Amino acid sequence: MMVHEINDENFAAETATGLTVIDFWAPWCGPCKMQSPVIEEMAEADNTIKFCKLNVDDNKATASSLGIMSIPTLLIKKDGQIVDQVVGYHSKEQLQKLFAEYTA
Repeated sequence: MMVHEINDENFAAETATGLTVIDFWAPWCGPCKMQSPVIEEMAEADNTIKFCKLNVDDNKATASSLGIMSIPTLLIKKDGQIVDQVVGYHSKEQLQKLFAEYTA
């Protein structure tokens, strides 16, 4: 599965069902550039999780309303409800362990 680019307008609809991981990022953010290939690799390998990216520079309303202060931030939603949030770069192994809690 691919990583879906989402925005302020479609955030709620795109993250309303199933297990969704949203990567809050910006083009100027070094750690975001490191996190992005990990997210893309995981999206290709796992079709049980929907992976989305939201550019905080272009979509300030969503980031602000959710209190996203640092990036990269990964927000995990299950059936539209926020169940977890992690800030900073995380390896594929760290993320697999984290996501396993919500896919079991």
